[in-house]
This record gives sequence, structure tokens and C-alpha cells, in this order.
Amino acid sequence: IRMANVRKGALEGLRVLDLTRVLAGPFCTMMFADMGAEVIKIEEAGKGDDTRQMGPFKNGESAYFMNLNRNKKGITLNLKNPKGKAIFLDLVKKADIVIENFRPGTMEKLGLGYEELKKLNPAIIYAAISGFGHTGRYSQRPGYDIISQAMSGLMSTTGWPDGEPTRTGTAMGDVLGGLSCAIGILSAVFNRVSTGLGQKVDVALVDSAVASLEIINMIYLVEGRIPQRIGNRYESTYPYDSFRASDGSLVIGVANDKLWSQLCAAMDLQHLINDPRFTRARDRVANHAELKPLIEEWTTRFTVDEVCEKISAAGVPCAPILNIEQVVNDPHIAGDREMFVEMEHPVAGKLKVTGSHIKL
Repeated sequence: IRMANVRKGALEGLRVLDLTRVLAGPFCTMMFADMGAEVIKIEEAGKGDDTRQMGPFKNGESAYFMNLNRNKKGITLNLKNPKGKAIFLDLVKKADIVIENFRPGTMEKLGLGYEELKKLNPAIIYAAISGFGHTGRYSQRPGYDIISQAMSGLMSTTGWPDGEPTRTGTAMGDVLGGLSCAIGILSAVFNRVSTGLGQKVDVALVDSAVASLEIINMIYLVEGRIPQRIGNRYESTYPYDSFRASDGSLVIGVANDKLWSQLCAAMDLQHLINDPRFTRARDRVANHAELKPLIEEWTTRFTVDEVCEKISAAGVPCAPILNIEQVVNDPHIAGDREMFVEMEHPVAGKLKVTGSHIKL
């Protein structure tokens, strides 16, 4: 048994056969590789992962690909060729996890679906990420991130009341699918400790995005009201929104009545604490249109930094709205939390990539 302090990571000892490409699957296996698992990325011979052709590029190498596929081993296999299939099956015998994000049925047509692989290795954990899942009437529909954002209701509730439904600034459906798959796989790994058997993990991008909407879904299920686009405001509490300062905008997050009292004190507007329009969170939500100008009358007297300093000193969550340059150079995020890490690539040279967000 290796001593804990010399292990590569918490997941050292797990071998993952990674047939995934683009984002959701590679994001999942990136986390496994970051945590010490042996991830063998298997790409299509002659073509490779689609993201190899997607920018930005450094010395001709895709930074999109390099970020998501760091720490992985790589081979190419033609799974339609008997020799390629035989090599894959030999790897399955010695692997813990197989993960793929083909359209449902693709692996079965190749004779490499879960039912076949578990005959070879009953302990194998087979994970599949797809647009709509491996069961149901939509299972054969192709799915990408934007499809999941559209079909889950996420786009319908993102943006401003007079604007168009809006995709989030990143591929959130893919990321949610990758995170969900990682959790599912680790659950199956734990279950295998007791049973000795693997199982199939079936994750849909649409399901993952639907689950993320939590309170939005409950509004309709309980009230029968269809949630609309409400900008940066939150449905459940207020003030939980963006506000203007003299030199830009910031966000304030008052999640309960105690924080509301603290915010009023910081603004020297104590008379608002017991104003019947704003006493409880539900009252402030109902009267948000009246409350926002009262807060902005105070915030616009100061800069973003001054507002955040005054409100944070009172114990109220508050933050500037950073652009990516500011995030990458933030002393806490980039420095203390090491969210951007320099690595050496044999072709691209030195390159900064997004660090692991899970600290162990």
C-alpha cells in the first residue's frame, strides 16, 4: 500500500477508458485525471477529437483541447475494425470505467455496449453522456449544449424581460452533464466496493440542465406560474440583484431578513427595515421595483469598490462584476486558490490552463 502522501491523487488506482469528445465527457474525465486516475483517451483514428480544430490556438495546438485533456494518456482506435475492437476489449478487461458520449445505440451497434462489456468484466462501470439519455422517445435526437439549454427551460429564464431567450455565457449544459456524470461514476465506484459489480451510468445533458433549475421548476409546479426572464434578479429573495454605482455595476446578495437589516444599517437607511413593503423576503420580492431605486440612490454616490467595501464591512455579500482579465489576475482566485495553472506542452510550450476547482 502506498503512503497517502506519495499518491498522485485521491483517485489513483482507477483506470478510465475515455471515448468522449468535445466538452461534457472530456470535462468529466479531466476531473478524474486531475485527481490522479489513469485516463486513457481513445480518439478516432485520422480525425481525433473535434476540439483539436477549435480555437483558440497556440503554435497550431488547440487550447480548448489542451485544457480539457491535460493529464490524460492518448491513443487512437478504429472501433469498426476487428483489430481495433480487439484492442479495446483487451483494455476493458483491465479497466474500471468506460465513458462515452456517442448517440445512444452507437456502442451497441459495434457490439461494445454495456451488456456486452459486463460479460467480459462484470466490475466495469459504463458511463454514457448524451443529449436526451439512453431511454425515452427523444433518445435518438442529437444533442449539444445549446440544445440542452433550450429544451430545459434555462434559456427561457435567462436574459432581460424585453429581450430574447439567452444562452448562458459558457456551455453550462455540457459542464453540468460532465459534473453529473462524475458524481454518478463515483457513486457506482462506491457501490462496487460492496457488491463487486459495476453498473451503467446514464446522464443526459437536458436532464442535468433541468435539475439545475430547481426553484424555477418549483414556481410552476406550486403556483402554476411560468417563470419569465427577470434579468439579474432572483425569484426567491431581494435585494439579490445587480445595482449601479458611479463607475459601473456590482451585485448584492441579501438572502435573509438579518442581512437586510445589516444592509440598511450600512446604507444608513434604517427606516426601511420596518417599512411594511420590505419587512420580509417575500415582501421585498413583491416590491422589488420600488426597492431597487432606493438602493441605487445610495450606491450611485460611490464607486463599485467603495460600495463593496462599505457593504462587505457590514457582513453583507457584495461583489464587483469582474471581466475575465480581472478574474485571471485576481489575487484570491488566481493566486490563493490556484484557479489558473501554468503547464508545459510539447508543441505549444508554456500555457496557462484553468486549474482544478475541487481542492483535496
